[in-house]
Amino acid sequence: MKPFTANVIAIIKQIPEGRVMTYGQIARAAGSPRAARQVVRILHSMSKKHRLPWHRVINAKGQVAIKDEVTAMEQKWQLEAEGVEVSQKGEIDLVRYQFHVLSEPDNNITL
Repeated sequence: MKPFTANVIAIIKQIPEGRVMTYGQIARAAGSPRAARQVVRILHSMSKKHRLPWHRVINAKGQVAIKDEVTAMEQKWQLEAEGVEVSQKGEIDLVRYQFHVLSEPDNNITL
């Protein structure tokens, strides 16, 4: 596994219940600020295998960004079950719910 992928997985696992992070925010913390789309791919391909809290990752606008309506509703319900307020449009207040992870200077995240 590449270091960036391992860092992304470690960061996502750190997101506590009731909080969210954005794809871009995770990419920056993992050491590649322009790799938000890669974070999406990692979530898509590795969420089940690594038991990632995929529902806690949203877009930079603070929105549920999943196009599939069923999966988007599942994300919304899971966030609400954790106490995150999600508007009818799928919007989340980042000021209130965004989680900020502290990464080490070399951008390697350890568990």
